[in-house]
Amino acid sequence: MASDFSFDAVSDVDLNLVSEVVQVSMKEIANRFDLKDANPSIDLDVKAKKLTVKAADEFKAEQVYNVFFGRLAKRGLSLKCFKKGKAEAALGQTGRIDITIESGIPTDKAKKIQQAIKDAKLKVNAQIQDAQLRVSSKSKDELQSAMSLLRNGAAGWELDLQFKNFR
Repeated sequence: MASDFSFDAVSDVDLNLVSEVVQVSMKEIANRFDLKDANPSIDLDVKAKKLTVKAADEFKAEQVYNVFFGRLAKRGLSLKCFKKGKAEAALGQTGRIDITIESGIPTDKAKKIQQAIKDAKLKVNAQIQDAQLRVSSKSKDELQSAMSLLRNGAAGWELDLQFKNFR
């Protein structure tokens, strides 16, 4: 087992970077004339992995959302990890959009990824561990092939995969 090599395929979001993007977005929104009286805010709940965008009405909440997502894209964060809810009216005639941050690989998608690796007939072993997938093999070349397969097939799984703990 000591001669085996492995890596972990994960789908994580750096919440510190998201917090920075929230701050930068709020600075930009404060300078926009069209959102001056909208009372906009972006609240990040780190424990629940949830964002709440609020503004004076649904349209202005969408504008705040667009500024935030533009900043996310500029920072290089994958937009696949952010699931936007429907813009809805909240109390006090305000608009609100809830955004959930998805991190980790769901079990059903991990099984599909595991099956794709088996179908490619690579000499690797893929194991599902919590919200990640550990891929191991005796050959580093096989692991590189598995990484390439996961990168190319990631569009079909709607996940932003990163590779960690390459040993």
